[in-house]
Amino acid sequence: MAFIDEMTIRIKAGNGGDGVVRWLHEKFKEFGGPAGGNGGRGGSVYAKAVRDTWLLSRYRTTKEFVAQNGQAGGGRSMHGANGEDLYIEVPVGTILTNLETGEQFRLDQEGQETMILKGGNGGLGNENFKSSTNQTPEEHTLGKQGEEGNFHIEVEIIASAGLIGLPNAGKSSLLNALTRAEAKVGAYQFTTLEPNLGDLYGHILADIPGLIEGAGEGKGLGHKFLRHVKRTKMLLHCISIENEIESSGGKEGGIEETYNVIRDELASFDEELPKKEEIIIFTKSDLLPAGDAKEIADKFIKSKFGAEASDKKYFVVSVYDVDAIKHFSDELMKILGE
Repeated sequence: MAFIDEMTIRIKAGNGGDGVVRWLHEKFKEFGGPAGGNGGRGGSVYAKAVRDTWLLSRYRTTKEFVAQNGQAGGGRSMHGANGEDLYIEVPVGTILTNLETGEQFRLDQEGQETMILKGGNGGLGNENFKSSTNQTPEEHTLGKQGEEGNFHIEVEIIASAGLIGLPNAGKSSLLNALTRAEAKVGAYQFTTLEPNLGDLYGHILADIPGLIEGAGEGKGLGHKFLRHVKRTKMLLHCISIENEIESSGGKEGGIEETYNVIRDELASFDEELPKKEEIIIFTKSDLLPAGDAKEIADKFIKSKFGAEASDKKYFVVSVYDVDAIKHFSDELMKILGE
């Protein structure tokens, strides 16, 4: 099932039922008086947050949602039935924006409900217009139109940890190794065109599509998906060891430069993002002889963080090293559980 994190749909609340003109007819009573009932209220529309990140994919072929109309009033002062309220389920972390009014609704808690459109009031029957000077009123009112509008739905994934890094940093491969996400991988940039999600024993991990320099200003794919990073509790910053190998061969893009590019883009998009807890993961360690990748990682951490290096959490992994993946998975579970 394809992951969809934004869409625009048309939503309409129900119309109120019409009030009616009716007369009371009783045996042996020639003039029974007005008895037209009021119309029922139109159904309102509520958004409800559920824990289903892939939910929007079900709405791909549904462009309009309409609540039930109220029924017209009846004789003998009978009130028309109210229209049934409509509940539209959306994933936790959803922001709904009414494109006509600009009003926004955020749903961050499972089970949270909020009215986004109000149903129209029912009209009044002629019984309501009876007075001492008007014993046989013909007046009645029509039901009111329910509110309606185009809504933009945007999902910000609420995950325990978000995997970030340059394109082809090994994020999808790592996600697959840690979970059963089955994310698409390939030996080229931008393999991931939408966030992939994996479940690590109840903790959601989100593979955010690769960032590039300028992503915070909208370049590449990053700007579209950086919003998902905002809702993660922790950042798993993936840096491929091959960046250091290529830089030593005369190419640009060593580990420190790679690290700085991503951190700068986070800050450019939202100054709060770099403040999140971060774990640095040096990926593709199998490209170097045993021990060399760890030596490169240790050297970078000490150089970059100085006196704070001892407190920095970092790991050197290869998706082909079962023991290294198991160790990282166990340690990550401990950290997420803190």
